[in-house]
Amino acid sequence: MSQTDLEIVVDDPTAPDDGSPAVVSSGTVEIVVCLLLLALAATLGYDNWRSGASWDSTGPEPGYFPFYLSIILGCGSLYGLIAALFAHRTASATFVTRAQARRVMAVFVPTLLFCVVTQFLGLYVASFLLIAGFMRFIGKIALWKSLLTAFLFTAVMFVTFDIAFDVIMPKGPLEAAFGY
Repeated sequence: MSQTDLEIVVDDPTAPDDGSPAVVSSGTVEIVVCLLLLALAATLGYDNWRSGASWDSTGPEPGYFPFYLSIILGCGSLYGLIAALFAHRTASATFVTRAQARRVMAVFVPTLLFCVVTQFLGLYVASFLLIAGFMRFIGKIALWKSLLTAFLFTAVMFVTFDIAFDVIMPKGPLEAAFGY
């Protein structure tokens, strides 16, 4: 057996169960994505047509190239939609199972909350909470390691962006209490 025929198999003890029920099929997701892209293409096309999608004496108007790009996006979306509708009549493969969706939501929901919390507590406090939470609850890392890593990372980012490069970042009440 040659070296290229070897296969490395890594078992993930936290992998989702293969017997988990399907949440949605691939065909349904394809149709929804094509419809969303078609709506985006129509919105962009209308907005760029409104701002000027023709050629005047000085050259192209501001919406000329984006308008035609939205036409291309719309045509591609229509093609994908028609292809998905015809393919949808046959049995479609599972896009995501309940166990897989649960794993995705375990990352998506805290990240969404991070975006909301950033508006009120600032970027650095929200980053600290996100990193510590991910390490503790998803990574199952010891609490003291999670807190220490989150604090060090946040401190390094604060020194790098706020002090060294003077980049304006969203700040909250903690930074205001320290005069930043």
